[in-house]
Amino acid sequence: MDRRLTKPLAIAAVVVALLVGFLIGGIADVGKRLFGGPDPESVVNSSLESMRAQNRLVPFVARFVSVTSSRQERFGLSAERTLILPGTVRYEIDLAKIDRDDLDWNSSSRTLSVRLPNIEIAGPEVDLNAAREYGSGGILSAVTDAEQKLDDANRSLAVADLRKQAAGPTTMRLAREAARVAIERSFAMPLQAAGIGDAQVVARFADEGDNPSYLDRSATYNEAIEEARRRRAAEGR
Repeated sequence: MDRRLTKPLAIAAVVVALLVGFLIGGIADVGKRLFGGPDPESVVNSSLESMRAQNRLVPFVARFVSVTSSRQERFGLSAERTLILPGTVRYEIDLAKIDRDDLDWNSSSRTLSVRLPNIEIAGPEVDLNAAREYGSGGILSAVTDAEQKLDDANRSLAVADLRKQAAGPTTMRLAREAARVAIERSFAMPLQAAGIGDAQVVARFADEGDNPSYLDRSATYNEAIEEARRRRAAEGR
């Protein structure tokens, strides 16, 4: 299985939110001089509307390969076929499902909590050009439609197997983490641009409850960026 973030799509969500953040930041700067500071909830609400307008976020894509075999016996004869079928699956977040009730700004801790809708799996999109079929039915295939039936059975089994792989716990965990990071950045960057540099954004899925374990290791946006720089430096990048 190959797995990768769909960077153009995931980053697009961040960039759009950032542009909105800069606009808000300019307005907030005027408000700061007149009224004493930017309003975090106004920034968050504007970011939310920007994200909802994008409709869907695809933070993660994975490619799987299914190997299936089918066998048929008739008249004392047998036929067997094997199919190797690759397929690509997208993991999506319906941004329109995030509404104001899913956001909670805690002014004391300067933390924005975001409740996310569940990941939706789209696909698989099978790659027929890369598909490979092996085996033959000999006499049985020559005198019946056994080969066609075996191929049809293999394709149905392969699609079901690709879907099963896509819903596996490891890949779902990676997809959820990618979605969490993309959403957190989409809210954090406008807050940063508006001058609210100490704000934290913590995104969680509805089925994780109010206190998921990863909250214990949350960091500010600046801390996360600095940590990424340290990792790249350590790896010699």
